Amino acid sequence: MLGLGGLKEKLEEAKVKAEATKLRLDSVHVEGASGEYVRVISTANSRIVQILLNDEAKTFNAEDLSRHILLATNSALEKARSINEAEMAAVAREAMPNIPGMPSLGNMFK
Repeated sequence: MLGLGGLKEKLEEAKVKAEATKLRLDSVHVEGASGEYVRVISTANSRIVQILLNDEAKTFNAEDLSRHILLATNSALEKARSINEAEMAAVAREAMPNIPGMPSLGNMFK
């Protein structure tokens, strides 16, 4: 059975793993696109790192260009959010202790 000291140790270990995962996710890149016109590159921590426009997009009026950038950005951020949530849930599941007589707390993060 896990005592308070063991629980504190497990929580500290989970914190360290979560921080390491966040750092690793800074190097994971995802891409969102709006047709062939705009591509947005984001980290899995939802930080936009690059916006790319093809030559045709450079001729768009402001409203059309804005719409394409928004579509591509939202697509990239949704992919980033999905990866981030899955990775952080895996860390949480791994860190949760199994307490006898209670359902596994790690199942809360599935």
